[in-house]
Amino acid sequence: MPRVSFAPPSLFLTFLPLLDRLLPSLPPTVRDVDVPPLFRERFILSGYRPVGLPWRCYVLSLFQIHNETLNVWSHLLAAVCVALRFMAFTILRGGGPEGQGFSADVSSLPLVLYALSAITYLSCSAVAHLLQSHSELSHYSMFLLDYVGVAVYQYGCAMALFLYSADTAWTQSMLGQVFLPAAALLAWFSCATCCYAKLRFRRPYPLHRKLCQVVPMGVAYLLDISPVAHRLATSSWTAGSALPLHFLQVVLFLLSAFFFSCPVPERFCPGCYDIVGHGHQLFHVLLSLCTLVQQEALFQDFLWRRPALVREFGEQRLLLACASFPCLTLCCTMTALAMRRRARAQLMKEQI
Repeated sequence: MPRVSFAPPSLFLTFLPLLDRLLPSLPPTVRDVDVPPLFRERFILSGYRPVGLPWRCYVLSLFQIHNETLNVWSHLLAAVCVALRFMAFTILRGGGPEGQGFSADVSSLPLVLYALSAITYLSCSAVAHLLQSHSELSHYSMFLLDYVGVAVYQYGCAMALFLYSADTAWTQSMLGQVFLPAAALLAWFSCATCCYAKLRFRRPYPLHRKLCQVVPMGVAYLLDISPVAHRLATSSWTAGSALPLHFLQVVLFLLSAFFFSCPVPERFCPGCYDIVGHGHQLFHVLLSLCTLVQQEALFQDFLWRRPALVREFGEQRLLLACASFPCLTLCCTMTALAMRRRARAQLMKEQI
């Protein structure tokens, strides 16, 4: 009877050193006193990744437990869900009677840009929280990228809500006439003020640093959501399935804004919510749910408005609105790059 050998194959032994080099063991997390003040969060006392490790350590920390793990995974999974749901919608609702479904034409392009903007902001946020601990310059660079993603999403959302979710009477009002240019300007302004506040203020952050971030984004949100707010106030909620979803989206956003602005619950028990449950994590989870719910509402509104969209707005106006999307993205990117150069010069000056 032949003997059975349980020795690992030589090929496996050959690849072991390679795997060990590619997948190094990650150093343990450290306390707040072990990282520079720039990386510390109020009332979060542990779970920080050491600064100055090789880039691959931060990439691999995607599978490590630290105080950013839930921040990364909540938006990473939400980005995947947005992409998969959009693909499913385009397949299941492709074509349709009388052009009521999704098709590759100008009336569907704003919906494509909305999905792209949602994936962009979720991905930028996940990357920022995953890689920001590498160095001080990386910290600034990653969060400037995050602010660009948020601005892009703000305008993608505003454009989709204006074209698909607004009543015809509202789009023809005075606010409706200036809505898209104002939404683009506020999206860029909120990006610029967030970038400025990130570079201007040092820890412990003063209150006006938070106001410098929250107020412009809040004004932008009030404008962006105004078509939906008008419809919620004037239309019967039983007329379609989209309005309850829009209302739920507003509630989720307001809850997420509260946890973004207030360090709750960690404020009342410092160190108890370092890994799971602190305010920024709740903000991430609620904002992810808000985006998924909003996408479902826009799908319903798209099916409702698409047949008459070109007739109401005109193909040229729709193309112009869609063309403003990459222009805004470019403006926000250039602003972030200028701020990054300023951050780099500032850090170099401090090291002299």
